[in-house]
Amino acid sequence: MNVLGSLRFAVRGISANKLRSMLTTLGILIGVAAVIVLLSVGTGSSAAVKKSISALGTTTLTINRSAGGNGRAGTVGGAGGFAARLGGGAAGRGGAATSSTSGTRSRSTNLTVADAASLLNSTSAPDVADVAPVETAASVTAAYTGVTHTVGSFVGSTPSYLTINNDTVQYGTSFTDNDYTGREQVAVIGATVAQDLFGVSSSAVGQTVQFNGKNFVVRGVLTAKGSTGFIDQDDLVVAPLTTVQDEFTGVAASLSSVIVEARSAGVITTAQNEIYSVLDARHKVTAATRDYTVQNPASIVATATSSTKTLTVLLGAVAAISLLVGGIGVMNIMLVTVTERTREIGIRKAIGAGRGDIVVQFIAEAVLLSVIGALAGVAIGLIGSRFRIVGVQPVVAPWSVFLAFGVAVAVGLFFGIYPANRAAALKPIDALRYE
Repeated sequence: MNVLGSLRFAVRGISANKLRSMLTTLGILIGVAAVIVLLSVGTGSSAAVKKSISALGTTTLTINRSAGGNGRAGTVGGAGGFAARLGGGAAGRGGAATSSTSGTRSRSTNLTVADAASLLNSTSAPDVADVAPVETAASVTAAYTGVTHTVGSFVGSTPSYLTINNDTVQYGTSFTDNDYTGREQVAVIGATVAQDLFGVSSSAVGQTVQFNGKNFVVRGVLTAKGSTGFIDQDDLVVAPLTTVQDEFTGVAASLSSVIVEARSAGVITTAQNEIYSVLDARHKVTAATRDYTVQNPASIVATATSSTKTLTVLLGAVAAISLLVGGIGVMNIMLVTVTERTREIGIRKAIGAGRGDIVVQFIAEAVLLSVIGALAGVAIGLIGSRFRIVGVQPVVAPWSVFLAFGVAVAVGLFFGIYPANRAAALKPIDALRYE
């Protein structure tokens, strides 16, 4: 019997029990759709993570304090070293800070404005383009005419902070170097803060807002960036570092972090090594005893990608189980079919059908059931992937569609072999006697 004849018999067999055939293909449909949707969720999650990290800047390095241990530092406590680049006068209301220490100090106080200023040296750090010292004030509440808003992130820094982080001002202007050196009580606020306090973001410019009871004039409102997962990037207030130290954290407080911009993405690793060289010398530490860490976006992307790949594999494995169950359903129904059609098999063998003819007939029927289910599953999977799932927009990878379809057909073939061989092994005389 040729393949076309086998397909005709397969179609006839499937059509004879439409409801049973439909329920059998449903298992394959669910398995294929699950594979496509879950792999799409994993791919979409990976894409979202990469996008979020890229939004932070592919040329940006972040220096953070390390907890525990001891290190030694050079000049501390003053903003004078960094402020010299901005025109001086930032160390304190009474003048430049000149205090220093040579004793052992805790790693919890190991980043200073002077550390940040030391990185703006074209000789020791030629691949560093810009630096922004960062001090974060905790538990800050904004108030305006009786309306309050708990600020997600209240940052004290320099004007370069906005440039390095790709923040732009939509309404008004940013604060300036003169505001930094003059310790002015001004700020730029994120779109979420402006919306909650004023309703209309553009209305915030020029207004006086109280942050923990202290008056700040709003210079500008930042362009909305949106949220990344559970973090609202627009729930932000940025003010001059000197003012934040005066009003919230204290001049002698250590910086929360230092943000460094490399000259290009191609030299970011070189810039990282230059930071290590400069700060190791200042803090009198080695690679094994560093009291600070430098976050490189490349390593963050690699770690995040590895994690999301693991998640994608796990999701795919869960979906594959349902596809396996669908295959077992195909084998089960084919065994029932062989039993029901025993006399038919006996007649066909009696009039000359060979073992191969019987095998091909039943394998074709099993594969056809799988193909129908797989095609329907692909359609359902592609439709389902158009909707957000648990906050993630799925991204369909073409390879996942071909993989799901191919595995479904292979499952039908594999689970159809045993019933087909069982049918072909029947002896004509025994088959004809079967009731």
